[in-house]
Amino acid sequence: MARTARTTAPTADRAYLVAADLYRPLMPVEESLDELSELARTAGAGVAGRTTQRMDHPHVATYIGKGKVEQVKQAARELDANVVIFDDELSPSQQRNLERELDLKVIDRTALILDIFATRAHTAEGRLQVSLAQLEYLLPRLAGQWSHLERMEGAIGTRGPGETQIETDRRLIRNRISKLKRDIEDIRTRRSLYRRQRDRAGIPVVALVGYTNAGKSTLMNALSHAGVLSEDKLFATLDPITRRVRLPGGSPVLLTDTVGFIQKLPTQLVASFRATLEELQEASLLVHVVDMSHPNAFAHMKTVEDTLSDLGVTGKAVVQVLNKADRLRSEDGDAVETYEQALAAAALYAAILIATREVGKADLATIQRAFGRRA
Repeated sequence: MARTARTTAPTADRAYLVAADLYRPLMPVEESLDELSELARTAGAGVAGRTTQRMDHPHVATYIGKGKVEQVKQAARELDANVVIFDDELSPSQQRNLERELDLKVIDRTALILDIFATRAHTAEGRLQVSLAQLEYLLPRLAGQWSHLERMEGAIGTRGPGETQIETDRRLIRNRISKLKRDIEDIRTRRSLYRRQRDRAGIPVVALVGYTNAGKSTLMNALSHAGVLSEDKLFATLDPITRRVRLPGGSPVLLTDTVGFIQKLPTQLVASFRATLEELQEASLLVHVVDMSHPNAFAHMKTVEDTLSDLGVTGKAVVQVLNKADRLRSEDGDAVETYEQALAAAALYAAILIATREVGKADLATIQRAFGRRA
């Protein structure tokens, strides 16, 4: 009898991407899906296809309309996709309804980012913070995990175990969350002690901030020779790194590379990483690294500003670094060579953005403030 060798290696997920086309002038839906596609690839999934639906607001029950759900189901089947990824965070009921209708695994942008963070956290502190975020995301989604037992009506030994198991899981998760919060609070206390020691030593802290993959780690390595992992990937580095750097005048500073931000950053991650991100509140100077070659540079800038505001980091001195500005082109098509030329090219980009995307007044004000000039 002939024998056939079969691989036991897990097959890579094939993802079908879905987004609601809502009014987002600085990040149009197709560009948001481009970023979601990069996130999926970073998590190890291949992208089989994508679709959008224009709507004023997401559908309460299924995020997208009923007809669109059927289209997604058909397309996923034809493209042999085994997971559907939505570009916004789904409510627990939306996720359950979609999985029932599509008969496929459904995850949202939040779960995808959490998964990436879980693979990139290498320090004990980072793993604690990611675990907390994942459990807080999972807790409200436990309902329905044991519904298959509840459908076994009348069977001896199975009556009523579904709710019991859910409550047991909830209790275990809540206990684990409490333990993680205590451990993270201990970290927060230790960090506070370190900051007081630094304050007594009189060494200022300079923190690098920016959108993910803007080039913060590359700048960190150039300034401090820290040897931080630097790759052209989203969230290539997660754990914060601090190095002592001596300025040209001889004065020392502590340079800190923080986790990169991203649009629709999960609230669970912001809360869990608060102990780490508190370093930003104590920094004497923020260095905002912007990838000026990216077509969504202005949306990225606004995301960073909004996230810093959410963290209560306001009123800080900020130095803006226009990274990869050598890829910009001036109005006559020549490569920029000076900071002033980079600003002029950036203003040109802003003008194009305003003309083509109907940027609102608030977004225009952000651009004008960022470049200190009229766009």
